[in-house]
Amino acid sequence: MSTLCLAFDPFLDERYAQEIAWTWRYLLNGAGYAWRVCHLGEPSDIAYVTEPQRAPHARIVIQATPRLWERRSAPRLAGVGIASGFVYPLYEGECADEQVITYDQGRWIVDRDVVFDVFWLLTGQEEAQLPKNRHGYVDLSGTPYLRDQVMRRGLASGIGARFEQLLVDAGIPPGEPRWPYAKRAAAAISHDVDYPEVVRWLEPLRVLQRQGVRGLPAAFDVLIGKRHHWQFDSWLALERTLGVRSVFYFVARQGSLREYALGTPDSFYDIRAPHFRALFRNLIDAGCEIGLHSSYHAYARLEQFAREKRLLEEVAGVPVVGNRHHYWHLDPLNPEATLAIHEQLGFLYDASLAHDRYIGWRRGSCWPFFPLIQQERRELRTLQLPTAWMDSQIFLQRDADLEDADEVLRELADRTVAQGGMLLVNVHDYVFDDVLFPGWSATLRRLWEYLNARGDFWMTTPAEIATHWQERYRRIAASSIGLGVDRSVAVGASL
Repeated sequence: MSTLCLAFDPFLDERYAQEIAWTWRYLLNGAGYAWRVCHLGEPSDIAYVTEPQRAPHARIVIQATPRLWERRSAPRLAGVGIASGFVYPLYEGECADEQVITYDQGRWIVDRDVVFDVFWLLTGQEEAQLPKNRHGYVDLSGTPYLRDQVMRRGLASGIGARFEQLLVDAGIPPGEPRWPYAKRAAAAISHDVDYPEVVRWLEPLRVLQRQGVRGLPAAFDVLIGKRHHWQFDSWLALERTLGVRSVFYFVARQGSLREYALGTPDSFYDIRAPHFRALFRNLIDAGCEIGLHSSYHAYARLEQFAREKRLLEEVAGVPVVGNRHHYWHLDPLNPEATLAIHEQLGFLYDASLAHDRYIGWRRGSCWPFFPLIQQERRELRTLQLPTAWMDSQIFLQRDADLEDADEVLRELADRTVAQGGMLLVNVHDYVFDDVLFPGWSATLRRLWEYLNARGDFWMTTPAEIATHWQERYRRIAASSIGLGVDRSVAVGASL
């Protein structure tokens, strides 16, 4: 495993040293390099300094900007800048650079603080300043996030991929591959099990709401029981033909129509029922993963959250290592507090940091990452798997100017490969029927046929992706010195 020598400017004091260390761990782990922190005066592979002349013996110099770290959340996104292969956030008051990388006296010099850019994106610094609705969904209307389709660009992982290429340009051997079997990217299908059992008097009204009068025959079929939402066998059959195994996230807390009407929209089914117990056995025998779809208010009630996990494990008969929040409902005022609960409950991964309405990567990364809990200035042990697309973002939230769905999803796939990331998609359990939900499952099928045709995706369950990434990180950290990680990956120490 290649080890890089890093030198840091003394300006990295206790005010922001741990935040910078966390960001560097993201970059270096993503690129597959172990690290060793050395003194600024020593020869180094990379120097992160306020002035390039402070690191005359570094092969790559990245210019740090202390005022950005001091302000942290103050910058607002104005657009996207593109220069020297970097695609980066352009903050209000900034002008786009003509070039970001220069070559001077045998050194590559990055004239922009791309390390801060990655920190700003991964921690969602601007989210607290944006309006939210009653579910906590961020409203991006009228912002550059939509105008420039920032979420689809994967800016943070894109900076990481460009940084990785810069290392190769500087003559440094490639790092450890991100994915096994010589694949360039990973992909996984997830299903939120929200509504597997139809409320026969209610669902016809929902069909008519989606389809209008042309949905009358389908609505009648639902009313008489001819059409239903129990589509698990159909999904298994399709996924067998596609050569992929998915994850099904189940809600363990049973809700009700009354609660739904009063503002707690949990699902209505009971996982303890015999037919669900049989379903779990079938899914597990097919190689699928069983995950928790934590209830709407789980984030606010630790013991309730824990009970849901224990109940699902008891009924399914397998450990539950992955979670996604129902309605993506993390603490609207402090999402990091919810992410910290995942660690307390022992989840291997969570997949909840996504936008409800908008396609793309909410925190700008198609690389998995360990979130930073800023209040405690430490890295979580529960991995975040970024979700790129949910079915309703196309079929229920379609804007008039949205491009062809297949084209949008193929572009996401291509960008994922270009950045060496993962493509996690979310298609609900009940939308397989093409009469009730025209095009929903077919869109997923066409996307996966495209991934199969490419041949460069490792396609597996989210749990297997998370296990691979965790083990890879441990190997890299075990060979590293500094940046707040000891050989047991206990983070949060000083640089």
